[in-house]
Amino acid sequence: MLRALFITFALGLAVTNNSAHAQVLKVAGPWEVTGIDPAQTGYVFSRLQVAETLVTADPEGKLIPALAERWSVSEDALTWRFTLRDKARFHDGTPVTAQTAAASLKRALSGVGVLSQAPVAEIVSEGRDVVIRLEKPFSALPAYLVHFSTIILAPSSFDASGKVRQIVGSGPYKVTSLTPPAKLELKDSGTWWGGKPGIAEVSYLAVGQGETRALMAESGETDLVFSMLPVSVDRLKENPGLDVKIATIPRTRILKVNAASVFFDDIEERQALSYAIDRVGITKVILRNPELAATQIFPPALKGWYASDLPPLSRDVARAKELLAEAGWTPGSDGVLEQDGKRFSVTLLTYSSWPELPPIATALQAQLREVGIEIKVSVGNSSEIPARHGDGTLEIGLVSRLYSIVPDPVGTLLQDYGPGGSDWGAMGWDNQEIQGLVAKLAVTTNPAERAPLQRRAVEILQQELPSIPVTWSELAIVSSKRITGVQVDPLEVSYGLAAIRWAK
Repeated sequence: MLRALFITFALGLAVTNNSAHAQVLKVAGPWEVTGIDPAQTGYVFSRLQVAETLVTADPEGKLIPALAERWSVSEDALTWRFTLRDKARFHDGTPVTAQTAAASLKRALSGVGVLSQAPVAEIVSEGRDVVIRLEKPFSALPAYLVHFSTIILAPSSFDASGKVRQIVGSGPYKVTSLTPPAKLELKDSGTWWGGKPGIAEVSYLAVGQGETRALMAESGETDLVFSMLPVSVDRLKENPGLDVKIATIPRTRILKVNAASVFFDDIEERQALSYAIDRVGITKVILRNPELAATQIFPPALKGWYASDLPPLSRDVARAKELLAEAGWTPGSDGVLEQDGKRFSVTLLTYSSWPELPPIATALQAQLREVGIEIKVSVGNSSEIPARHGDGTLEIGLVSRLYSIVPDPVGTLLQDYGPGGSDWGAMGWDNQEIQGLVAKLAVTTNPAERAPLQRRAVEILQQELPSIPVTWSELAIVSSKRITGVQVDPLEVSYGLAAIRWAK
């Protein structure tokens, strides 16, 4: 009854909205626009094609030109040149020059984005070229420049102190209205080097609840909806007015544990946690696809990183209990494990912008209780994970980690498993061997030379489990048949809105 009332109400809104804004492409997704700093929310502006990077990637992961029409590297691999497009313009009408692009990248370099992980000595402009000089060879540099934190912004984006006050990019769409954290309105910039987008106006709405987004798709209130729950997808596939597209993506849902805490500082404790997880059960019931059970951290979609012959992560409750006993944990009167008077009771923090995370967290809570681990689930905002990592108070978190955030996974590995870990990676875990392997991978381009390094890195992560894989991921996109040209980008670099047209 409630669902029927919602649809009726939403349909009324949709009819009113369609009559007033018949030419607006309405998009809904789970990601809030909590600010405009590129390091934090640049992914919203890059995916919606408001701002661009020098380099981008196609759905296969191949690096292709964006604002830079070509690039080259010197023989000593220390100097990279990125030649900008002649016709690129910012939304305020000013040209995208090498000088302004270099200034944007310098800001990114001094911040907390991925570029700060690269061995950059200096960034300068020479004619139409952005020149990046390195302290040592770093083959992944062009892949780093795909990352949303390196979007190129016009000088008018910044105030006198260098703080971002508005997003003035160079993409096919410009911002006309931003109402944080939920709404963003865009229109044809009229200045894009790639031509006019197929639909001139776009309205993006952040909707945290997956079922609400599904109802909006059914009612016609939205034309394009991202990140759907599998249970909703099954229903939406039956709707004759909708198209559903699904792609396996290089994203893994992981348990981010504080390996410096008394609960997870021993390998045996982390391995026991892994053995207690029924991944197949979770993927069957919640994700409706048992093939998404994560047998290792990288999914098969990441070629060269998935080791098919590696002993898979699996469930073994008896072995989990043995390992916990070896680590000094004994059952208390209520069955919860204890050690030196301390109960094995931790808070698992997760968030709902990926709608499947809370139900997975609830399933994990029940499964871990079977081995004597008490989990208290807390569903908050995704920003709480990095905040709690930073102040050291995170005990365990369930997160969705994209390993193609830089098209070369080395970029993510440098962040996640480098000294001190990262907001979304390891916490309280320091492994010199993997740091050395990743450093070698960062300067090695030959696939034959990279293969054994990649293999060893995967073996270490499988053995030590600084991050515990739970499931791999699919991305489900639902679109109205009123539109055509919708594509799924497995790397989640761009939504390709400019290519969408109204169906005839």
